[in-house]
Amino acid sequence: MPRIPSPAIAAAGLVGGYAVARWTKKRPLGGVVLAVAGGVAAREWQQVGGAKVAVGLTGAYVAAFAGSHPLAKKIGAWPSVFAVAGGVAAASWAVTRDKA
Repeated sequence: MPRIPSPAIAAAGLVGGYAVARWTKKRPLGGVVLAVAGGVAAREWQQVGGAKVAVGLTGAYVAAFAGSHPLAKKIGAWPSVFAVAGGVAAASWAVTRDKA
């Protein structure tokens, strides 16, 4: 079975977590989506790049989630989510592209 690239997993976790929280009006459910995708992405990052890469990119993932909140006040919720998801995906790709 082909692997899903870790940049896609990370971006989908951020976008999907927000979408689930918004549309179900249950923030904890969105948090579950965010956490599960983050865990899967972290496992991929660890397998591809090792522990340091996994810790660094997981930190970026969490920081993106946290940073999307103040950014949303300036540019709107969806643009903020897409911006941080794109940033994490780009960072993931940049760090892991030559290691896979």
